[in-house]
Amino acid sequence: MHELSVAQSILDIVHQSVPQDELADVRIVRVKVGTFSGVVADSLDFCFSAISAETPLAKARLEFEHIPFAVECRQCQKTFENDIGFVVCPVCGGVDTAVLSGRELQVTEIELENEKDKIA
Repeated sequence: MHELSVAQSILDIVHQSVPQDELADVRIVRVKVGTFSGVVADSLDFCFSAISAETPLAKARLEFEHIPFAVECRQCQKTFENDIGFVVCPVCGGVDTAVLSGRELQVTEIELENEKDKIA
């Protein structure tokens, strides 16, 4: 399960981006996951929860933005999306295509609890 190593990499990114004394304030880690990134979001979420459970990041959760597989045809300049990774243009049948999105796997934002939201 490579989602475990991806979850560890996300934790590493959080540790590099957030000061040590604010790690317990992390609430949401937003991640872009492309349809063809090779990552199963539910598995990644499970692994992240498991390895952060006994750490200052125990209250943090992942929030996913799912990015569709999108392709542009270089012959007719049409853009199309699909869920199966099909790269033949449905408009002109062209095979000279460029993948525009769908392979992303990126931490985009780390949200911390606001001081005013904390209960003393």
